[in-house]
Amino acid sequence: MTFSMKRSMAILYKDYKDVSKNLYVSTTVLLPLVMAAIYGRMGIEAIDTHYMVINMIFSLVAAYVQCSLIAEEKEKNTLRGLMLSPASTLEILFGKSLLSFISTIAVIIIAAFLTGYNPDNVIIVGMAIILSAVFYIGVGTLLGLLTKSVMEASVVILPIMMIFSFGSFLTPFIEKYPVLKFIEYLPNLQLIELANQVEAGAGLADVWFHLAAIIVWTAAVFALVVAVYKKRMMD
Repeated sequence: MTFSMKRSMAILYKDYKDVSKNLYVSTTVLLPLVMAAIYGRMGIEAIDTHYMVINMIFSLVAAYVQCSLIAEEKEKNTLRGLMLSPASTLEILFGKSLLSFISTIAVIIIAAFLTGYNPDNVIIVGMAIILSAVFYIGVGTLLGLLTKSVMEASVVILPIMMIFSFGSFLTPFIEKYPVLKFIEYLPNLQLIELANQVEAGAGLADVWFHLAAIIVWTAAVFALVVAVYKKRMMD
C-alpha cells in the first residue's frame, strides 16, 4: 500500500479540531511559554536553564499533547475506526503525530525568542531538537496506546515530565550512586551536552555520539509503538 499524504492531512485536521475544543490540553501549551517569559526577563545565560524550558516543552507539548490525542481516540472508541480504515499504520501514526510535531517546534521557537537563546550552530542544534521532538512524540504515542482516557494520560505523563524535564538535577548524584549512571544517556541530557559542546565551538563530527544516542532512543520507542499498535489492531 502506497503512502497517502491526503489521509495523513485529514487526520491532522481532525486532531486540530479536537484539540481546539479541549481547553485543558490546549492551555497546557502555554505553561512553558510563561516560564520562558519569566526566565527571559531574568536574563538567563546558562545553557542548562534554556534547556530546562525546552525539555519541559518536549514533555508537555510533544509527549502530553500526543498522549492525549491518542487517549482521546481510545476514550471515544474512534481509534479502532482508524485502525479498520484503509489508512496504513504509517499514515495513521504520521498523521496523528503531525499536530504535536508542528506545535512542539513552534513553541520551542517562541520560547527560544523569549529566553534569548541563540545557538552558535543553528543547524546542529536544530537537528538535535527535531530528533528529540520525534522521540517525545513516540513516548506520547506509546503512553496514549497504553492509557484509556485523557484523565489517565494526564496522570501517566507526570513521571515522564519529572524525569525528562528535571533529570539534570540528578546528575550530581551519579558519582555517589553509580546505579544512576544510565541517566547520563537519557535523550534530554544528551541534548543538553550537545548544546554545551556546540556553544564551546564543537562541530558535527564532535557531537555525533549525542545525535546517535537520541536516534537510538527514538528507534527503540517507535519499535515499541508499532508493536503495541499492532497488538491493539489484533485485539
